[in-house]
This record gives sequence, structure tokens and C-alpha cells, in this order.
Amino acid sequence: MTYNFDPELVEFAAQFPPTLIEDAATARAGLDMMVAGANSALDVSRLLLEDREIPGPAGAPSVKIRIYAPRQTRKSRAALLYIHGGGFIVGSLETEHSVAASLAEKLDVVVVSVGYRLAPEFPYPAGLEDCYAAWCWLHANAEPLGLDKERVAVFGQSAGGGLSAALALLVRDRRAPPMCFQFLGIPELDDRLQTPSMRAFTDTPLWNRPNAEVSWRAYLGESYKPGTDDVPAYAAPARAENLQGLPPAYISAMEFDPLRDEAILYGLKLLAAGVAVEMHTFPGTFHGSSLVATAAVSQRQEREMLDVLRRALRLE
Repeated sequence: MTYNFDPELVEFAAQFPPTLIEDAATARAGLDMMVAGANSALDVSRLLLEDREIPGPAGAPSVKIRIYAPRQTRKSRAALLYIHGGGFIVGSLETEHSVAASLAEKLDVVVVSVGYRLAPEFPYPAGLEDCYAAWCWLHANAEPLGLDKERVAVFGQSAGGGLSAALALLVRDRRAPPMCFQFLGIPELDDRLQTPSMRAFTDTPLWNRPNAEVSWRAYLGESYKPGTDDVPAYAAPARAENLQGLPPAYISAMEFDPLRDEAILYGLKLLAAGVAVEMHTFPGTFHGSSLVATAAVSQRQEREMLDVLRRALRLE
């Protein structure tokens, strides 16, 4: 299929022909190799970084987190719980290092990045419960971290966006310390794979329907079959029937992304439930095209992301 990509993205798209995540270990190794060079050249001297292991869910291993804090002390900072993407299968603290550090520095906030357990070795609800444990830990440690509990949000993109939406549901239903905002970038939300964009985009770069099928099979594991009626909304937030009482949200979608329509539909459901939502679909883009940081459309995405978070976190 031919796609009308933004001219500044065409060359990058050609470098990533449709590929299938067939082996988790190989995919992880490839991603780690791709980001290693960028991470080594990253200047994080203006931040205090700390890797920790915090208590995990009951009966589960500890959860690895990385804390990014501006060096200049302040009495009360806003914070982001950062949940990485990777189709529930790949991704780590390292693969998201540059973005997490950039958010902490540009917004002058504390960022806590979560190294949750990955599928298929650890299917749902392992990853989500790890994120919930990190959310509770963040609030329990707000004072030593110098945080304002009223200004703590969740941030995720792709599968991280789906986990962020699921975490918002879990926080509401378990009556955990509330979040002030949910940033859902190009979120993976629906295991049913029946939207027009999901049906159409079978050969798009970086993410496509075949990879979505692999992703959901791995994430749901042996307990649930994608597309069947018993898949819980905490696994696939698009299935949630009651979205009332959730925090305000921002949702982004890319024009030629199979996840496009489920993101838009989730935003409409939030609006119908009385939740304040800002949505933006970027033309000529595809899943992960923001990696072309020099493209004008990618720069617009970043500016908007920072502006949205500044407003949501009530930053000066």
C-alpha cells in the first residue's frame, strides 16, 4: 500500500520496511543496540539520576525504576510516572532514557521511569501491577522526593500509553492516590483489532497490524485470547464501559498508524464520560515517526507535548 507520508519522513520510513516481532530476545537486543550510542552521548549533567529497586506487587519481584531529578532544589515539584512503550514485549529504562531525561530537564520536574516486566515471559497483569506499585511508591515517597502530591501525572506512549490508560482506571477503582493528568501518546488500547486503521495498515513502518497481533497475544498470554469477550478493561482500556471520574487526558494519534482510530475512539469515550480531553492527529505521520526529530511535524509534536504537560502540571 502507498502512503502519503510527510516529505521529511519519507527517507526514514524507507529504512524501516514492515518487519514482524517474531522473537522477543532478538527484538530487545536490536533495540538496545540502536539506543546505546545515543544514550552514551547524552548530557545529563544537569540532572540527578538514581536507579532503585522498589517493592513489587505482592508475591512478585521488586520493580526497577530510574529517578530523574533536577539538581536545583525546590520545595515542591511536579512529577511524571513514565511508562515506556514497546508493544508490551520490548523496551526498558535504557531505551527511554533520552526522552525521560529530556522531560525532567525541559519541564523542571521529577520523572520516575518504570522498568516493568515484559511479555511474553510475564503476561498481563504483571506489567500493569508493576506500574501500579511504582505509582503507589511515588506517592508514599513524595516528601523525600520533594514532590507536590497534587501535581503527579502519568506519561506513556504506544504500549506505554495503553498501560498509562489502564493505570488511570486502576488508580480510580482501587482508590489509590489520584493522578492529576494522563498523557496518552499514540496509545495501544484495543485487543480486538477491528478499527478501520487497524484493518488497513498492515505494512506501515515500525508498527502495523501483524505486529499488533503478536503484541496482544504475548501480553494476554494463556489466560485470555485477543478479541474474545472476557478480556478485561484493565488489559485493554478501549473495552472500559465506565470512564467517569478519570483524570483529564491528552491523546495523540498519527495519520498512518494502525493505532490511530482506537486512540480517537477512546478520546471520544472519555469526552462522553465528562472527562476533559485534548486530542491531536498529526498528518503525514506514522507510528514512531517522531524519531525524525528534525522534521517540522515532529518538532510541532514535541512543542505541543511540553505545552500540554506544563498546563497539566501547573508549571510556572
